[in-house]
Amino acid sequence: MERKWYFGGFVLMWLARGSLLEALVTTFAFYVATGGWRFLQVFYNTFSRDVKAIFMVLKVKHYLSVIQGGNQSVPDLFRLQVQKNPNKVCFYYGDQKWTFKEMEEFSNRVANCFQKFGYTSGDEVALFMESRPEFVGIWLGLAKIGVVTAFINTNLRMHSLLHSLSINKCNAIICGSDCLEAIKDVAPLLAAKKNEVTIFYFGDNLNNNFPVKSLNDLLLSACSLPPDVNCKLNFHDRLLYIYTSGTSGLPKAAIVKNSRFLWITIGYHWTLGMKDDDIIYNCLPLYHTAGGILVIGQALIFGNSVVIRSKFSASKFWEDCVKYNCTVAQYIGEICRYLLAQPERPIDKQHKIRVMAGNGLRIHIWEKFKTRFNLERIYEYFGSTEGTASLINIDGKVGSVGFISQIFGTFYPVILVRVDPDTAEPLRDKDGLCITCKPGEPGQVVGRVYSNDPIRQFDGYVDQSETKKKIIKDILKKGDAGYLTGDIVVMDEYGYVYFKDRTGDTYRWKGENVSTTEVESVISKILGQTDCVVYGVQIPGTEGRAGMAALPDPERKIDMKELLSELERQLPSYAVPYFIRLVDRIEVTGTYKLRKIDLQKEGFDIHRIPDFIYYWDKKVKCYLPMDENTYQLIQSGSLRL
Repeated sequence: MERKWYFGGFVLMWLARGSLLEALVTTFAFYVATGGWRFLQVFYNTFSRDVKAIFMVLKVKHYLSVIQGGNQSVPDLFRLQVQKNPNKVCFYYGDQKWTFKEMEEFSNRVANCFQKFGYTSGDEVALFMESRPEFVGIWLGLAKIGVVTAFINTNLRMHSLLHSLSINKCNAIICGSDCLEAIKDVAPLLAAKKNEVTIFYFGDNLNNNFPVKSLNDLLLSACSLPPDVNCKLNFHDRLLYIYTSGTSGLPKAAIVKNSRFLWITIGYHWTLGMKDDDIIYNCLPLYHTAGGILVIGQALIFGNSVVIRSKFSASKFWEDCVKYNCTVAQYIGEICRYLLAQPERPIDKQHKIRVMAGNGLRIHIWEKFKTRFNLERIYEYFGSTEGTASLINIDGKVGSVGFISQIFGTFYPVILVRVDPDTAEPLRDKDGLCITCKPGEPGQVVGRVYSNDPIRQFDGYVDQSETKKKIIKDILKKGDAGYLTGDIVVMDEYGYVYFKDRTGDTYRWKGENVSTTEVESVISKILGQTDCVVYGVQIPGTEGRAGMAALPDPERKIDMKELLSELERQLPSYAVPYFIRLVDRIEVTGTYKLRKIDLQKEGFDIHRIPDFIYYWDKKVKCYLPMDENTYQLIQSGSLRL
């Protein structure tokens, strides 16, 4: 509005006085004098960045429209890569080399095998398996016959695992060797929830006492030719379910359609400026979007070679990159911190990695990380599996997760809205609309939702009630809709966005979202339905927040050894609280949320807290009382958690 007013004033002066030059000079002087110079400054510093981003979005949208016009799916586009480069290496895994032709034939065997068992379009299968090329071949093969695969986090145990296997229509589980024991633990409970579940085991050393089918044996006799299907997989059909913690509760199965898989894969490829001969190093789990779609998609859609490592190793990271001649690598913040903690070696700069992309790289180690490992460019990004708000730092701005254009704000509508600091609920103005954030003001990221646009379409979750919780109405005008990310960020005057925190009942640790309600539920059951409070606390030198539980135990009767044993059995390792605080009582009244915030602010500071605090010592595998010496070791980073 302000710039329109200046333009109108300029026109009036020109018409009234007749001098174009005088009108132009006078208007410009008044514009600058009243603060308009700030827009000129922003325009000068961000115009080229924003235009570059616009052309990139248009390029992605055009390519998607071509794919949509041909009604192509992920298997269709992979088949084109097989025809183009059948003998090129698709996946490296240890000493194994999988060519595109071999991956095609393996996935065809999977498709024909499950088709023989009666699986068809619309059926759902759970995949609970460690990262390896067969993981990709299995879900790709199932997709060829229209079966939707649910990726199960291999860290899940007991209640959370049972929940993830129960919230969809899966009547079959494909289980890897590292996950069989976890399946045994929940099998009786799962049988009670579902009429019939077939377990297919992929791996060696099969225990015949457990009723499973050997997928290894079945695939040996399966046909390697493409399956004969009556119903072709379409561009808008469901492809995968990827579980996300969101901002509250147990894991939710986010729907990933072919269209979504394709747009985030294509956008990632072109934004990073990848080349046909790039080899990508991936040590992130394949059950998550970052490792399982963004990177794996580069092989399936663009024909790049991808290195799959089952688990991250700080000591082997750069050795692997050299061994496989990698040029691109993926990271999360924890990986960067672990790599920096390694002793400096010549191999730190002997690799060919020119680009690293990911999220969670903190501003205080950004330049040090880039310089030490001689990286040409770091692409930090922001987004979620199911969301419509995606950002990426395309010009290397230190600490930023991306930007929101201050010139072309409506072209790619990602919005920051003010929220209540205690409840994280969006604040409204007198007209009932959201209040947008000014530069420097923290707010929640909201992505505009448009049902007819693959880039801005929110497909939601298997549980539609969870889908409704993530939709916000009446953002900038009555009737519009958006996706609530649950992430608090702050934006500077040039539109660069910086991550601050998570909202709701989750915190992030070891690259995973931890649901406080889930951990509270497990602890409550262990302690005989006792109320407790779980929250994340910040630790110097670490990414995210470590878990802390406040337990009511005025008489100090809790057996810490038994508590830890049960927590390790029932929770993923990253969700086990690192700190236990024993309090006299837990407030469960209307002030409960405020009390939780107060506890979180106090953290594990023994100088502020009069209660007993225990920490998880992984060397002795026990919760031990924290004293001044231990506190200082944790604060200095000498005692790593």
